[in-house]
Amino acid sequence: MNAKRTQSDSAEPLRHDIRLLGRLLGEVIEECEGKRVFDTIETLRRTAVKFRREGDDADSKLLEQRVKRLQGNDPNSVARAFSYFLHLANIAEDRDQNRRQRARALTDGTAARGSLREAVLTLGRNGVGVARIRRLLADACVMPVLTAHPTEVQRKSTLDVHREIATALTQREGPITPEELTELDAALLGRVATLWQTRMLRYTRLTVADEIENALSYYRSTFLQVIPRLYGDLSKLLNRESTKPFAAPPPPLEPFLRMGSWIGGDRDGNPNVDAATLERALLRQATVLFEHYLQEVHALGAELSITTLLIAADPELLALADSSGDDSPHRSDEPYRRALVGIYARLAATAQALTGQNLARRSTVAAPPYHAPEELSADLAIIAASLAAHHGAPIGKLRLAGLQQSVAVFGFHLATVDLRQSSDVHERALAELFERAGTQHNGKPLAYLTLTEEERVALLRAELAQARPLASPWIAYGEDTTRELAVLRAAAAGRARYGKQAVRQTIVSHTETLSDLLEVMVLQKEAGLIAPAGHDIAADDGLMVVPLFETIPDLQRGADIMAAWLDLPEIRQRVKQAQSGAQEVMLGYSDSNKDGGFLTSNWSLYQAERALVDVFSARNVRLRLFHGRGGSVGRGGGSSFDAILAQPPGTVAGQIRLTEQGEVIQSKYKDAEVGRWHLELLVAATLESSLAPRAEATSAEDAHMAHHGPAMSLMSDTAQRTYRGLVYDTPGFAEYFFAATPITEIAGLNIGSRPASRKKGQRIEDLRAIPWGFSWAQCRLMLTGWYGMGSAIESYLETGAPDAPRSRRARLAQLRDMARDWPAFRTLLSNMEMVLAKSDLAIAARYAQLVPQRALRDRIFGAISAEHARTLSMLKLLTQRELLADNPTLQDSLRERFAYIDPLNYLQIDLIRRHRAAQKNPNPEVDERVQRAIHLTINGIAAGLRNSG
Repeated sequence: MNAKRTQSDSAEPLRHDIRLLGRLLGEVIEECEGKRVFDTIETLRRTAVKFRREGDDADSKLLEQRVKRLQGNDPNSVARAFSYFLHLANIAEDRDQNRRQRARALTDGTAARGSLREAVLTLGRNGVGVARIRRLLADACVMPVLTAHPTEVQRKSTLDVHREIATALTQREGPITPEELTELDAALLGRVATLWQTRMLRYTRLTVADEIENALSYYRSTFLQVIPRLYGDLSKLLNRESTKPFAAPPPPLEPFLRMGSWIGGDRDGNPNVDAATLERALLRQATVLFEHYLQEVHALGAELSITTLLIAADPELLALADSSGDDSPHRSDEPYRRALVGIYARLAATAQALTGQNLARRSTVAAPPYHAPEELSADLAIIAASLAAHHGAPIGKLRLAGLQQSVAVFGFHLATVDLRQSSDVHERALAELFERAGTQHNGKPLAYLTLTEEERVALLRAELAQARPLASPWIAYGEDTTRELAVLRAAAAGRARYGKQAVRQTIVSHTETLSDLLEVMVLQKEAGLIAPAGHDIAADDGLMVVPLFETIPDLQRGADIMAAWLDLPEIRQRVKQAQSGAQEVMLGYSDSNKDGGFLTSNWSLYQAERALVDVFSARNVRLRLFHGRGGSVGRGGGSSFDAILAQPPGTVAGQIRLTEQGEVIQSKYKDAEVGRWHLELLVAATLESSLAPRAEATSAEDAHMAHHGPAMSLMSDTAQRTYRGLVYDTPGFAEYFFAATPITEIAGLNIGSRPASRKKGQRIEDLRAIPWGFSWAQCRLMLTGWYGMGSAIESYLETGAPDAPRSRRARLAQLRDMARDWPAFRTLLSNMEMVLAKSDLAIAARYAQLVPQRALRDRIFGAISAEHARTLSMLKLLTQRELLADNPTLQDSLRERFAYIDPLNYLQIDLIRRHRAAQKNPNPEVDERVQRAIHLTINGIAAGLRNSG
């Protein structure tokens, strides 16, 4: 009873916020749409809530009937109402997360799991001191990479209002007067009214330029603020002396945590990305960054009003002030302000030189631009040193220290933009270059595409050693070749302009052979990014070629390809001299899942990582894994903290990059405090995973693999057969999928610049993995996060394997041990459990009714239902409890959410039925209204399920 009461008490602030926002939304709807519409929405809400609380099928049927009776504009109003309620609930939950973390720190002073403080304390208990953490960070790379993959259904306009609502909720928590509370609630009502009167959907498809601007909004609201703070907090943990009131703040930490982006450079399957979009991305990033720097320096000048009439200053600071060009008599005794006038002028000149824009907020003196961020850092260091030497250390900690850290992290580029393209495109471009150059092979004109792999490797290595160019300015090439060379030349120009951190990697999708990587090296040589083999290699020379292993066969071949790559002398030299001894490998979660199913994808990724560790260790090369994770569990989603800790030993080692995609970006980073927490989780997990006792972890992992690896492999084989048997081998499955999910309607939703399918038509093979998973989430099946697991576990329990425990009871005990003790398997089951908790077979069955052929519908949905029941049964058998019984907070949250998601699902089904029927007898006006309502339901369901993309 006490535990239950404590849980209830802790949940009360969240419930209060949700009730408040729900009430305000209701008031806005009644005012704007009238009482009839409000009553219609309220009736549906109460019916859905009653069904979820009591589970009476009669309520479910009543809800379905009431949804079907909606006519005119009512479906749109209903969809918007439930969608916006879920948006508001998300805001309240995010604020509650912040509230709980603060409450824990205030009440018992303990650090939350996943915090930097807890990570440092945990490492200390394991004998890892501050000096060792510092050594790791000196060479570490932790980088979230924002992508524009199309699962973000919310507009920037609504996200901006979300931030204002979150701010108002936070302000309500403080000690305020009744009058102030009234004003805040009036402001909240105004924000909610703004939401209701703002168009939820985009009427035109996003352009790459739109995606760039959307991403940059997160830098303004979150990253530029919280990343320097995170560094500051970590610096204090690693240097206790700096916390003394007048102790000089330590110098900025080496920039181990940086931001990355694919937006503007990811060409794989997106014809809208080219050299111009890359140039625009780099330009807009620099513009936002210099606007921030100028604002910070301006504010710093207002703060540092220190006069030499009262306190001395260093000679270096006085010299900097004298060289500033500021001769105002009002500041003659204020050297810090005079110095900052000069810094501001140089920053403005730098911004003008790099962006072609005058970004200064006020007139400035004539000054030369900074040639590199290090010059700006040096000037700021002079100010910091003078303050520290003359009793001004507390002043320097106010704003200056954060600005210094920002310059170290963001440079003049803000974020590293990756290039990405399919190996097929590189291959075709090289083939044309060789052909048009008249290259000979065995005395005949070279036909590159007909060469064997061995012949390609030999040819490409020889070409890399050639000083003469292969491409000619006098020859007009095809579109692919012209585009690829232009992008690489734009990358070279961007690196020269903004610094080499601006573009560092080029990722090769569909890497299947060694030649796929060498082709990119040749293209880099042609674009002037790298010198021919044999020439001196400078640090950071050229772009690191990063293979992306995506399908199950690619993952299985990955270690052999990387061994061959690292064994090439010219590549080994490049890795050592230009890449600081590190080589990156990207692993694809979405495509491997779509290819082999949930279990096989995870197990193949795990085995690939272990094999890569062995290859890299044997060659003394630092491995950096780049995890192509999406939001949903089927795309590598789930807790990033747990996922990092569950990696095989040696796979992190201070080096990790991971994608942040679609709706996950807004979920994690639209709120500064929530965003800071997610970044802290990422850094803390990297520290703990990298510095955990290696011998102990390796020994435990080897034991798990020896005892449980064969069982995992056997289950993986069964799961893959089960999954592929359904998806690729069942006649009519594609027809079922396109009818029983909103995939066609999702393809028409303007949520990204990238097409949903690589080719026209209805083939599962051509469909992109992201809309594939997104569609299954919309119909509440989440098939990508569990299908095949039930059959795999059941088969192992019943038949075992040659080296498995003999009895079923012993095999069950083995699987339970794995679920309890092996982080990899425990995390796998935890993620699957969350997915299953969000699935709903009753709702999915209603989507199946959209399939016109009854026999096809019954056959395929019957197989899905049977596997779902089997998976639930096996999971409960292993965990020995009901779903989420160990996480009542999440259980309660989902139960409340379902009452608002269910009506959207019922409405979406009915609208899809109407839309598809209307296509036979078109009425453009009615169909457009129905289609818009469908898109509104997609928005709401995605918001309600959160990690569904």
